Amino acid sequence: MYAPILEINTKKVTENAKKLHDFCASKGVELVFATKGFSARPEVIRVAMAGGITSFADSRMKNIMAAKDAIPGLKYLLIRIPAIPEAEEVVRWADWSLQSQIEVIRAVSEAALRQGKVHPIILMIDVGDLREGVFGREQLDEIVPQILDCPGVKLVGLGTNVGCYGSVLPSVDNTAILVELRDYLNNTYGCSISVLSAGGTCALKLLEDGVMPAGINQLRVGEAVLFGEDTTGNRFLEGYHHDAFLFKAQVVELRRKPSVPIGELGRDGKGDTPEYPDRGVRLRAICAAGKQDVAWAALTPTLPGAEMIGASSDHLIVDVEDCGGQVQVGDWLEFRCGYMAVLDATTSAYVDIVVK
Repeated sequence: MYAPILEINTKKVTENAKKLHDFCASKGVELVFATKGFSARPEVIRVAMAGGITSFADSRMKNIMAAKDAIPGLKYLLIRIPAIPEAEEVVRWADWSLQSQIEVIRAVSEAALRQGKVHPIILMIDVGDLREGVFGREQLDEIVPQILDCPGVKLVGLGTNVGCYGSVLPSVDNTAILVELRDYLNNTYGCSISVLSAGGTCALKLLEDGVMPAGINQLRVGEAVLFGEDTTGNRFLEGYHHDAFLFKAQVVELRRKPSVPIGELGRDGKGDTPEYPDRGVRLRAICAAGKQDVAWAALTPTLPGAEMIGASSDHLIVDVEDCGGQVQVGDWLEFRCGYMAVLDATTSAYVDIVVK
């Protein structure tokens, strides 16, 4: 075996899943496990189920369809606003979906009527992260009556997302907007909104601190279960495993070289203009993997003294000057994975997945 490897420790995922599921349940909050970060691989879903998780979410219909084929009976929430041509598949495969645009909602409603169903939807509210969602009371009053005129869908909830685009952190104030708007819509339009859905892992801090607004009863989380990490909040979660996913790549070159490139500099392979700190001549290991396989910036070497320098499409470059001569050509270097590393590795055709 010479291809880079993503190793998954299922026991650690199960233990993370159980810990988070039990914590959320103790607070009266449904945990919805986002599976997009590992391409909804059935092996991981099964061990999350062993930890007590019963509700799942994904942004890709292909992932939802494959997961439900592999594990019949799964309850799945579609968490990316679907394209209009996806409407038939959304109704057929997703148990409910996040929505924000009336043209898409009408398409889903029409598909549901053709299939003899009523499809539940959660209307997304943009509280400042500026990704998807209705922005402001005026837009809300514009879309809700139109949703109520769509007989193939039922407005069952409101949701919000922070951190993923605008880096906005969840707060009591921006999360409480969902509670306020639920009451407004139920009183003004006679809605029966029962689900208030927050996301993602960064929202856990409100629950841990006991300040989550009353009424928030669903949390969409992936990173905490997989890595015990809150990237947006810049913290590791206490008592969770942080190394359930390890990336391994083989050393193919080991040489001492200057730490600053020599010659006139342009842009790198991504079109960026990186900076190169001058640390003198250092021992550098090149591994047989690269950006086509993994998000290198989300890798942390497990070997003491090793440090990520950078990557090109096919090479990982690691500073091993301070590793005491332990590294040899042919060795496998091991890296703890963050979220984006696993997201990339599980979608790469060039990475072997090993499940333990």
